[in-house]
Amino acid sequence: RSTHARAILGPELFDQLANIKVLLVGAGGIGCELLKNIVLTGFGNITLLDLDTIDLSNLNRQFLFRKKDVKQSKAMVAARTAASFNPNVCITPIHGNIKDPQYDLAWYSHFDLVLNALDNLDARRHVNKMCMAGNIPLVESGTAGYLGQVQPLLKDRTECFDCIPKPTPKTFPVCTIRSTPSQPIHCIVWAKSYLMSQLFGEDEEELSNELDEALKAGENVQEINTLRKEALAFREVRQALRSADQASGAARLVFEKVYDRDIRNLLSMEDMWRFRDKPIPLNFDSIKKDTFLLRGQKASEAAVATKSAPAAANGNATTNGTTESAKLKDQRSLSLRDNWEIFVSSTEKLAIRLQSGEETISFDKDDDDTLSFVTAAANLRSAAYGIAGKSRWELLMRAAEMAGNIIPAIATTNAIVSGLIVLQALHILRKSYDRLRNVHIQFKPAVPLSAVIVSSPNRQCGVCREAYGLLRCDPARTTLGSVIEAVVAKTRWGGDGTDVDIEMDEVVVNTFEGQRLLSDPDFDDNLERTLESLGVTRGRFLSIQDEDSVFQPISLAIAPLPEDHPANGPAFVLPSPMPIPARRPPKPKEPTPLPAAVRTPPRHSLKRAAPDDDDVETMQPAKKVAKGTLPGTPSKRRQLEHDGVVVLDAEGEVVDDD
Repeated sequence: RSTHARAILGPELFDQLANIKVLLVGAGGIGCELLKNIVLTGFGNITLLDLDTIDLSNLNRQFLFRKKDVKQSKAMVAARTAASFNPNVCITPIHGNIKDPQYDLAWYSHFDLVLNALDNLDARRHVNKMCMAGNIPLVESGTAGYLGQVQPLLKDRTECFDCIPKPTPKTFPVCTIRSTPSQPIHCIVWAKSYLMSQLFGEDEEELSNELDEALKAGENVQEINTLRKEALAFREVRQALRSADQASGAARLVFEKVYDRDIRNLLSMEDMWRFRDKPIPLNFDSIKKDTFLLRGQKASEAAVATKSAPAAANGNATTNGTTESAKLKDQRSLSLRDNWEIFVSSTEKLAIRLQSGEETISFDKDDDDTLSFVTAAANLRSAAYGIAGKSRWELLMRAAEMAGNIIPAIATTNAIVSGLIVLQALHILRKSYDRLRNVHIQFKPAVPLSAVIVSSPNRQCGVCREAYGLLRCDPARTTLGSVIEAVVAKTRWGGDGTDVDIEMDEVVVNTFEGQRLLSDPDFDDNLERTLESLGVTRGRFLSIQDEDSVFQPISLAIAPLPEDHPANGPAFVLPSPMPIPARRPPKPKEPTPLPAAVRTPPRHSLKRAAPDDDDVETMQPAKKVAKGTLPGTPSKRRQLEHDGVVVLDAEGEVVDDD
């Protein structure tokens, strides 16, 4: 089993692999391929962590899973399957979220290498910060269709994941989503993230917080107050969905609230519609009887899911000789009446599930009931607001893309990236840092792989340039002020050999948890409070920054006290040795503008400017300018005469000069 691996890697490195502790985060498309690779390569101690469960749609590319495994933990099933490939390997599966507090810096410090196979930006940034804080080598990766990338990340040797800013995911203002949608994506977000959770989730408090944030962001106060009233009215509807006695009428209650009363309430705000088209309230009974007219068309004829010709009643419209009913279920056009029927049936099915014991139901692309509900809900809202609707297929792609959980995945790309990850990991273990490369899979047949020398860290990076340490403490006994006092006293500010030490009593600091200010010289209310009362608990970072930002911040990762720590011992233990914050590099200066004499003269238009009326009669014809001479430049004759040289027009000309 190991003969070829030993021959390729050499006996020294191969024997080392058995004792290397590897953390593999993610057991999806890349994770399954990567787990297979490192097991067969001979890595002996692997911890596999993944939050997700297996969906039917995973089986076409995640080959460690079978149909019988659907709905089971990805980490558990992948570990069980891969263990049979090499009985000498120990795989520890964990079904959990990598951002949970128990997976703190002390937990990360047990690993020699971290391999990322994640599919979302937030988790990637979290793992990157933990690896930078613990000085643990990380290999980052990702795929999208035929494209892929592998990036080795080592603190102080290469740039980290956050050295280059990443684009911020698109978000929408609350009032746009709730009150004034203008695009199909607005209706999809409303149906999936708002209506679905309001009816079948547990987010009344979350909604209130979201409206508070929208108010702070400066959104319309009147609209926010209207939305608060709507949220209170949802309580009656939620109770009806969960009551067996009212199950038959639950769909009507939901429909009449969100598509009739809520829209009428919005229409009462005249100022909102001064420059917008007004929505049309929908009537439950009229649509049911097919007497409702939507912009002049009957409910069964008003096409919602396409911009093409109206759909015929009962789906009998013909297209190129084929009937609408013959089309694929997910791609056919949906009339207003079709969407009404889907909305009623899916709402009733979801209500039955709630009454059968399901506490909450969230959107899942593989859950036909939730997909049907979101499709119909979004399309009915689009119909009310005069927006083109979407078919089930189009909506599935947009909704999943919006949620960040569908990226075009190709098994071959995953396999290539997984192989490249192992190669970069072996370079790290060999300490062959000069051979590390950022590798990109390109959609170019002539050059499918592009290997780029790794870049050095960005000196302005707010993640990998910080000074990290592990603060072991009991948050219930440790006060913020005591930590600040101890850290300031023990830290050699600028004592990294590149700067002159500063006297300790000259250092004044601010403290933060994430973006949250905990204290500064003018705000000391929290100094006597415990870290627990401030929410600075296990897995979080306490950042201490000198007030003038001369030095990089000190970030202390909160972790529990050691098991052998005496019960009556100190409430916290500082890092040993203490992290030494380096001086911040000066910000890049803006380029100095060139002196006026050095600047390139502006290009003059060849078109003559239109004269003013008063200047028409006195205007002289424009003089011809010698080719290659800028307007306003003195002629050669004038330059010579200025220097005292007389230029003769003919050889025999007499000069009358004193």
